Amino acid sequence: MPNICFLASPADEAQAALRELTQWYSNKSADEADVIVALGGDGFMLEVLHQHRPKSTPVYGIHCGSVGFLMNELCLEKLPERLEKAHRITLHPLVMEAETEGKKRHKAIAFNEVSLLRQSRQAAKLQIAINGVIRLGELICDGALVATPAGSTAYNLSAHGPIVPIESDLLALTPISAFRPRRWRGALLPNTDHITFTVLETDKRPVSAVADFTEIRDVTRVNIYQDKNQSVTILFDEDHHLNERILREQFFAG
Repeated sequence: MPNICFLASPADEAQAALRELTQWYSNKSADEADVIVALGGDGFMLEVLHQHRPKSTPVYGIHCGSVGFLMNELCLEKLPERLEKAHRITLHPLVMEAETEGKKRHKAIAFNEVSLLRQSRQAAKLQIAINGVIRLGELICDGALVATPAGSTAYNLSAHGPIVPIESDLLALTPISAFRPRRWRGALLPNTDHITFTVLETDKRPVSAVADFTEIRDVTRVNIYQDKNQSVTILFDEDHHLNERILREQFFAG
């Protein structure tokens, strides 16, 4: 029987599951736990991953929220057996290094994506460099994002970016509502690449940068790369693991 720490979002369904599970199993602190069980949706799962990343404790999600791509199905029975047989996925975060006016530097990490978004009615103007080489001199758009394989089915997919297999060594670079060049659809890049966005006409066209849920406003330059020295482990049921869901999503016509 593993030591389990149950964490729940404020949602009624998650709180009800928390009450039931803590009646069946003792609820350990995060410091004592062999595994953390997160009850909620994908947003809550990201919060748990960020908060408990330094401890390297694996996280098993149970879907009690609105969006649950990173979660397992809501079933509270035989939890220890499910945890023992769970499939492990290791995620490495993106690092966002953002610079604002006055050369102030900010740093944050993201397990889903780093996105640049226009702050005003004016479209953003972005220059994109890969490993120090300018590849797109001017992208006029609502924004752009860089997504990990785990995040490729989130905001990236809504922006018509590609779905990336979870164990591939790729990142998705996707424009958001590109106006010019209108036909540019983005790029698939090795996860060893460094992507640098330079914001053009910053006074007229302010841009914010967001790493999962950390927002830095009025950025002038943003550097993004994947850090293989940091990681989290997510657990999935054998018949419901992330590889299968990502594959299914590519054939979903709804």
